[in-house]
Amino acid sequence: MRIAFAGTPEFAVPSLRALLEGPDSVVGVLTQPDRPAGRGRKLRPSPVKEAAQAAGLPVAQPEHLKGEEERAPLREWAPDLLVVTAYGLLLPRTVLELPRLGCINVHASLLPAYRGAAPIQRAILDGVAETGVTIMQMEAGLDSGPMLLRRARSMGSRETAGELHDALAALGAEALSEALDGLRAGTLEPRPQDPEHATYAPKITKAEAELDWSRSAAELDRRVRAFNPWPVAFTLHEGASLRIWRARPVAEGPAGSPGTVGTDAGGRPLVACGEGGLRLEEVQPPGRKRMEAAAALRGGHLRAGDRLGGD
Repeated sequence: MRIAFAGTPEFAVPSLRALLEGPDSVVGVLTQPDRPAGRGRKLRPSPVKEAAQAAGLPVAQPEHLKGEEERAPLREWAPDLLVVTAYGLLLPRTVLELPRLGCINVHASLLPAYRGAAPIQRAILDGVAETGVTIMQMEAGLDSGPMLLRRARSMGSRETAGELHDALAALGAEALSEALDGLRAGTLEPRPQDPEHATYAPKITKAEAELDWSRSAAELDRRVRAFNPWPVAFTLHEGASLRIWRARPVAEGPAGSPGTVGTDAGGRPLVACGEGGLRLEEVQPPGRKRMEAAAALRGGHLRAGDRLGGD
């Protein structure tokens, strides 16, 4: 088959590489335009663009796909199939109908659960025991098309969003290869999603990463893991933002109201929560690099008796 690929972030790169290692011909890659990044705000290509250029593939970077001019590269490539993995742009019906075999998507959840932009983080926030990937046929609705293949995996009890991201990116690439084998053999049977079981995973905002110490330690632990590596959980401390990269819930917190800082037997900060306590393991004080939480105590960046969070 002639396959075009559409993807942008690091999550999509394993899927592109799986296509390159397969028997089909990758005829071109769509990815989002270069964006400013870093302190200098210099334009930076997407991870998919870098991988595509390294493989010598044609690359197009339209701002959208609403006009004929923006869709021209895809028409020129004349793909039999368009594979989409975390592209980040809406595909209008004209694009969905352009390839002879339509468009398929690699989605980082077990559909119909967690349709939308942030399935990895939302699954961690909800504390689900199982997640996975789904290969689906694309249609006009939001991740609502028929399912071609699902692959599940257990959720690690201490997994961060970054770790789960990498695991599902690899699993998605494996599932994509399996689905393409089935497509060639004619053995794939699309299964409609049950809309009554659909849930949604809206985009993560930075404001969500602020910790509310009146919540249980178990919930706050999930938030720390879900927001690592972005946008990173934080709390207010003496009017500034203290970022919390790693933490662990414990059954009992220190004396005091939620947000009160104490210490555990190992000399690490322990914060009182609405239920239980959250032991801080790695933090980042304002203007400082990430450090072990015990070192933050020794350096005076945190003190027993401090109160975290806004009033």
